[in-house]
Amino acid sequence: MPTTLTSLMAAAAAAWMRKSRRLRPAATGLAAGLGLALLPSLAAAAESAPVGSPRVTATLIANRDAVAPGETVRVALVQKLAPHWHSYWQNPGDSGEPTRIEWTLPPGAEAGPIAWPVPKAIRVEPLVNFGFEGTVVLPVEITVPRNARPGDRFPISARATWLVCEKVCIPEEGFFALDLPVAASGIGDEAATRTIDAALAALPKPAGFRGRLSGEGAQLELALPGLPAGARDVRFFPVSDSLIEHAAGQSLVPGPVPTLTLARSGSFALAGAEVNGVLTYDDNGTPRALELVAEIDPALAASAPAAAAGSAPAPQPVAIPLPAPGSDLTLLAALALAFAGGLVLNLMPCVLPVLFIKALGFAQLAHRSRSETREQGLLFLLGVLASFCLLAALVIGLGALGTQVGWGFQLQSPPLVIALAVVMVLIGLNLMGAYEIGGSVTGAGDGLARRGGRLGALMTGVLAVLVATPCTAPFMGAAMGYAVTQAAPVALAVFLALGLGFALPVVALAFAPGLLRLLPKPGRWMLVLKQAFAFPMFATAIWLIWVAAVQTGPQGVLAALVAVLAAGFAVWILGVTRGPAGRRLAGLALAAAALSAAGWFTVETAVPGPAGEARAGDTQPWSPERVAALQAQGKPVFVNFTAAWCITCLANERVALSRQEVKDAFARLGVTYLKGDWTNRDARIAQALAEQGRAGVPLYLVYPGRKDAAPETLPQLLTPDTIVAAAERAASAR
Repeated sequence: MPTTLTSLMAAAAAAWMRKSRRLRPAATGLAAGLGLALLPSLAAAAESAPVGSPRVTATLIANRDAVAPGETVRVALVQKLAPHWHSYWQNPGDSGEPTRIEWTLPPGAEAGPIAWPVPKAIRVEPLVNFGFEGTVVLPVEITVPRNARPGDRFPISARATWLVCEKVCIPEEGFFALDLPVAASGIGDEAATRTIDAALAALPKPAGFRGRLSGEGAQLELALPGLPAGARDVRFFPVSDSLIEHAAGQSLVPGPVPTLTLARSGSFALAGAEVNGVLTYDDNGTPRALELVAEIDPALAASAPAAAAGSAPAPQPVAIPLPAPGSDLTLLAALALAFAGGLVLNLMPCVLPVLFIKALGFAQLAHRSRSETREQGLLFLLGVLASFCLLAALVIGLGALGTQVGWGFQLQSPPLVIALAVVMVLIGLNLMGAYEIGGSVTGAGDGLARRGGRLGALMTGVLAVLVATPCTAPFMGAAMGYAVTQAAPVALAVFLALGLGFALPVVALAFAPGLLRLLPKPGRWMLVLKQAFAFPMFATAIWLIWVAAVQTGPQGVLAALVAVLAAGFAVWILGVTRGPAGRRLAGLALAAAALSAAGWFTVETAVPGPAGEARAGDTQPWSPERVAALQAQGKPVFVNFTAAWCITCLANERVALSRQEVKDAFARLGVTYLKGDWTNRDARIAQALAEQGRAGVPLYLVYPGRKDAAPETLPQLLTPDTIVAAAERAASAR
């Protein structure tokens, strides 16, 4: 049977299947059998698989079961929202993000814009959002290329992102696919056609008249010469989000030319000689919605800044100067803060096992060789300082090339995050006794050759710094911010002070045998404790793999698991090939091949994906323009610069930022919560950190609701009381 005829018959069978609900079960089965026999996937060709969450169920539908060359197919994203949840119109109002659809179509096919339904004003005190509740249908027209050939396929793929909110907001996304056959003439889908046609029929109608926007001061007047007499509940929804105060009331002044009074936006801007929007009103009990175009009074246009057409003012390149050397800290203060921050780093869960195991080794040596204990303490110090010097060189070198980086910058590279996760897994396996490198901890200084013991002490210092890099301790933020703005010798001195503080506890143990003798004598307890410390390492590896997933999406998890598998194979093969030189060489070659293949796969796979911007529930994405606009509107702003790989940031999220009393205070005081996510590299966030004298996250700023007012910087360790008090100060300073 020719392919074209097959497609036509299959499409007809699929259409008949939907009608067959009124037929006898036998007829229904016959239709189903015919559809499956001819083309198994076509029965659902006009509707994608649903994408669901507790808040939204979304599908993509088409009004055709088969398309014809050159015709326009109507598709629609259908969102069914749970009660009390809402999504957003093209101008979301005071907060939110509109639904966006990215299309992947065959060559020559084109997709038009979303035909937006009539919005409603949704009050979420003290804000008003423009959006939708219930079932939302977002139609789009797609043109089939004229050179499409009957018998071919016409695949449609879409990635949709939307924000759904109740008292909190959750960003969601879905991937949808339709695979329609090309036929000589299109074959309609009745159910989808009814849904899409009903949505198109409910769209705003052309007004048939033009409005006129004028005003001065804080008030705007929208003249509506064609508004029917007796119209009530009149509201104007502008497409531009920089025209009016969305939460303010709108009152109709009757007269020969009815006029709608609006509150002028604090970030008022205009694009072109007219404004567009939707006008809704009640006409004797019948709701109406009109597409309105309003001319702008020349006097108003002359007094307003320009904006990008149909949108808020276009973001301009922001040149944020670095702080002048010495503007915030003296060198002595920076060195003291760095030293204190290095001390606190020792308490981080991924660092403590490494240092404690080293201390156990010292305990063994302290009973036999005081001189060797001191020597290994100094070698540990050397490994730490060498590692911090290397980090300083990287930061200074990249800064000289014009790249702003700070502490933890390497964790913005997904392959390096995955590599660090592999290191954590290997350390954990070693602590569990799955393999040994050189000898056991309990045999340090006794079962190892003197050369091996020295190398082990040196490399323990390097390893301790490596596993500490995901952590940011209190006192470090200001010191690192100071370091990256100074000349190379000063920056190096700050990094060395950090390293000295970090190494001090272990070096002190090496030179204080009295402290070591407080520990019990070596025995089985050391082995048990060593194995127990494997679990914080495994937990850190899990967290790092999660960071990679946040940065790159599911492919990051795959890359991390492949890397862990390859590393485990390499360790195993090196263990089983011990013995003659030839066998060792073969094992080394196999291990190198496995690690090389895994490294290539990780670099190729772990690239940033669509894993989301602004994942926080009730936050909005940060930008300098957004801060300025909110301050101009008299709204206080809380800014959280964070990253998924920052342990201190996550701790603050759990113990303070997610607390209900903080959310209630923000709602009561009208504080807008913005989040700057530095999980992946972002030059604008790096500049903003530098402006505040910081080189890493976390950084918390509270801006008063007053134009151009400077922010208050909060401590790196937060409490709910600290946040609420700062928010109250910002609100009272309007």
